[in-house]
Amino acid sequence: MASITLDSISKHFSDGDETVVAVDELDLTIEDGDFVVLVGPSGCGKTTTLRCIAGLESVTEGEIRLQGEEMTNKLPENRDVAMVFQSYALYPHMTVRENMSFGLKYSTDLSDQEIEEKVQNAVEMMGIDDLLDRKPEDLSGGQQQRVALGRAIVRNPEAFLMDEPLSNLDAKLRAEMRTYLQQLQEDIGVTTVYVTHDQTEAMTMGDKIAILNDGELQQYGTPAECYHEPQNTFVAEFLGEPAINLLEMELDGSTLTADYFEHEFQSTVDTQGSYTDVIVGIRPEELLLSTEEPTDTTSFEGTVSVVEHLGKESNIYVEIDGTDTELTVIVDGDPSTAEGDTVTVHIPEDAIHVFDGRTGEAIKNAEHRGDAPRTSSPQRSNSAS
Repeated sequence: MASITLDSISKHFSDGDETVVAVDELDLTIEDGDFVVLVGPSGCGKTTTLRCIAGLESVTEGEIRLQGEEMTNKLPENRDVAMVFQSYALYPHMTVRENMSFGLKYSTDLSDQEIEEKVQNAVEMMGIDDLLDRKPEDLSGGQQQRVALGRAIVRNPEAFLMDEPLSNLDAKLRAEMRTYLQQLQEDIGVTTVYVTHDQTEAMTMGDKIAILNDGELQQYGTPAECYHEPQNTFVAEFLGEPAINLLEMELDGSTLTADYFEHEFQSTVDTQGSYTDVIVGIRPEELLLSTEEPTDTTSFEGTVSVVEHLGKESNIYVEIDGTDTELTVIVDGDPSTAEGDTVTVHIPEDAIHVFDGRTGEAIKNAEHRGDAPRTSSPQRSNSAS
């Protein structure tokens, strides 16, 4: 196992007379044995960062260290890391056994017997010991993925680098392999850097997640920290499905106001600036719905525009009366609320995130209640059913 340190690394690409900044002064420390997920939209720099760690891309500026030893300019074969590609990159004319042993034969001085023992240990761990004599064309997508993982495992590297290895699998198999990968990483204990654009993979698999946008690090922390304490509106909106509701409001000392809403916090919000325009964020699962009329300024009426029933829960889209604003509310089960119904929306104080309206930076995060059910009045959002 080894720690990986990215010290202000940048990667620039030349496109004619134009320079494209793919990674911009990225600082990141990945601890020994951690499973870290790099996540973000397409073009955010996550795969480029992974390829820089692997040595497949040169670094324009900065330094990369593995367990404290600089490897910024080392060739890929001289870095003790193993990479699993999105396409699996298996040799089609070789059997599973040959694919898994190929790298060891040409990059180590191990004997044939030692290589066979490593391959056998890996295939037993991966549960593919009955596939050794098959070629890739005779394997399913999940089996090919396990072979690619096994080929990385036999090298016994200091770190695994994985570039969207589950993206080619169907939804059911992807969910199964997600769990399998977590168990495998825990069993082996090897530092792992995993790239994905799928926030579900990031939230469920990573010990920590690094959220990137336009080559810049937006936030680095545990999935819970990034979800409940987003540092800016990009992180808040990127994590969560459906996305967080973002509303433009004004803040004066401790009072939030909009045409349809007013709330006074128990203490003055530290804005660290003389401005009043803010963006208020509320997660869809935190909003409360009822069929009763509003009783205070933190409640307001809206009209249901769409109901999406998903089985265990439903998404209800509510247009705020007198505005062009639409809110998304998650409720439990199958509500009786239908399109065109009038409902009352209540925003609890402990569910409110406040962001700087100019920069998007967080001013105040909501209070994290864990998984504890709400008992306040009005009742939890399924009370509209």
